[in-house]
Amino acid sequence: MAARVDTNLLPELRRFGATDISACFNCGVCTSTCPLSVDGASFPRRIARYAQLGQREKLLAAPELWSCYACSECTEKCPTKADPASFMAAARRYAVASYDRTHLAYLLATSKLFAAVFVTALVAVLASFMYYAHGPADGSRLALFEFVPEDTIHWLGVGVMAVMGVAAVVGILEMVRRVLRGPAALTSKTAARRIVPAAWDTIAVESLGQKRFREDCTDAADPVYPEDAGVMADPDARRPLYLRRWFVHFATMWGFLGLLAATMIDYGLSLFGIVATGTPEPIWYPVRLLGTLAGASLIYGTSILAARRLRKSDRSSQNSSVSDWTFLAMLWLAGATGFVLELALYLPQAPAWGYGVFLVHVSVAMSLVLLVPFGKFAHVIYRPLALFALRVRG
Repeated sequence: MAARVDTNLLPELRRFGATDISACFNCGVCTSTCPLSVDGASFPRRIARYAQLGQREKLLAAPELWSCYACSECTEKCPTKADPASFMAAARRYAVASYDRTHLAYLLATSKLFAAVFVTALVAVLASFMYYAHGPADGSRLALFEFVPEDTIHWLGVGVMAVMGVAAVVGILEMVRRVLRGPAALTSKTAARRIVPAAWDTIAVESLGQKRFREDCTDAADPVYPEDAGVMADPDARRPLYLRRWFVHFATMWGFLGLLAATMIDYGLSLFGIVATGTPEPIWYPVRLLGTLAGASLIYGTSILAARRLRKSDRSSQNSSVSDWTFLAMLWLAGATGFVLELALYLPQAPAWGYGVFLVHVSVAMSLVLLVPFGKFAHVIYRPLALFALRVRG
């Protein structure tokens, strides 16, 4: 079959932060270097070739696009300095924008001004909506859900989840349509027998446990000390556990998931009258302890990630996009305001500023959820699907 060549593909990818991949002459060093390119897979080489030849549909249909953990081994070894790691990151941002029918993901990824204005306006609109519905502010105690009625937050949250869910489903269907029509299409009858083990491997082993990230894609790429950035570290010399890339990512991911779980459990218990949401329960209360530990994990992870991007202290943080910074800033702000709010609940005198922090915290958290299908957070949707497709394909 004849393939349609799209000469606009490379210029479009550059808008998403891709380096000039035309420097690549397809030598295959990146593929031989990548610890994940095994069993006949040929990425990032194949993805770069698709871009050079203007094969837009094949690029968007390649689940290998989502396998990369950005260790930058390929960039380190590339003889022409084509920077395939940055190209892969830009290609993922391009894929997110291509799966989105609203064009919002495109604007958030390519325009710093639009991203800053839109995210700020979104947080402000959500906060204003809750403030408009607020009740009296009790000065003797921090009565958060009397200040903003619980029903207001509940139904606003339902609306946010509904919008996010519809956008996510549309993006998933678009991705699945492309993958099924692409090189990874499943035609073998034996593929059905792989579905269950592939699902377990994708969800439990890789997405939640990050097995390959821990074992293959971190230590050799991590400099021993920040001042060693850009220098290939001795594979036998290791950073402390708490500074390894996989651990920082692990802390950030599980911190967010832990806060989400604590919020949902706390809200569920309040519906049955077991606890009152937003009240100063003892710190050893299981849900409060979960939220505290998860919040500390989230703030730790996002702080380390932000510091590395500011200092460009390792290869994976050399190039940061607007979506990287927007996502990190919102995650950190959600965790930090949550901690400040928890502290305010235990103070002997109810601080008036606690109500303002509450509005910011809830608005930022809802904005994070709402923007899941449109930014860097979208990898929690598309990456597991791509890994699943690769596992089933075998």
